[in-house]
Amino acid sequence: MSSSPEQPRSAAWRRGPEALGSGIRQRLGTVQRAVLYVGGLVNLQLGVLRRLGLAMSRRGGRISTESLVQQAVRVGVRSVPIIVLVQIFIGVILALNLAPTLETYGQLERVADVVAIAVFRELGPLISAIILSGFAGASIAAELGAMVEGEEIKALRAHALDPIRFLVVPRIVATTVMLVGLTVLADVVGAFGGFLTAVFILDISPRTYVDLTREALSMTDYFTGLFKAGVFGAVIASLACYEGLNVRGGAVGVGRATTTTVVKSIVALIGADCVFTAIFYVLGW
Repeated sequence: MSSSPEQPRSAAWRRGPEALGSGIRQRLGTVQRAVLYVGGLVNLQLGVLRRLGLAMSRRGGRISTESLVQQAVRVGVRSVPIIVLVQIFIGVILALNLAPTLETYGQLERVADVVAIAVFRELGPLISAIILSGFAGASIAAELGAMVEGEEIKALRAHALDPIRFLVVPRIVATTVMLVGLTVLADVVGAFGGFLTAVFILDISPRTYVDLTREALSMTDYFTGLFKAGVFGAVIASLACYEGLNVRGGAVGVGRATTTTVVKSIVALIGADCVFTAIFYVLGW
């Protein structure tokens, strides 16, 4: 029997709505996964805050000081050499790039102003956070992921021990505190890199450079950078812990979580920096 001409026409008519429905379903699935991810991340952060509150009020289990110090050394102290090296380069690069334009207007010595403000407000906390996301964030995600695959997390729960309190809280607190400290170091080193360039290459008087740097900076510049650093540290550690605790698929899953942590951390850091900069601009800070 031959098929009627209405059947091909009917099949062609259905193709458009079916493709549209499939596209909408895929988009909704993407939105749903994003919402679930953000919800899980927020839930983890609220759990950390709740346990910190209980520990500080002495109504819950205390946070191990030894674990905090261990994580602080691993995350912060070992990051010092790479952050010092990178921030010196940042100061040198800024000074050398700004010099030709400022010299055109007869304001070469003002390189001190721009380097100081750029480093203290933006590049100090942001570059330090990006370095820490690759140095510490990936390490945290891989370590927790290996624990999940080795069923160490299940063993903790089986012994009535809270993995959030014992594993997540020390890492988030240590990363947040150490990034603030590393940002202070990065600010000083970045300004010093600009100072070296100005004195030994641009022939600017050391006294002039230091005086202009002091005049350019205010307490607002200093504390807005440190505030950003604290938020950036919490973001990096939270993403790393969340990815590590949700590893699936063995060694491949651990590697995927490590890569995902670094990528998502960098995107989140730049997005958060953009939001904070816009807010501080509106507030006149």
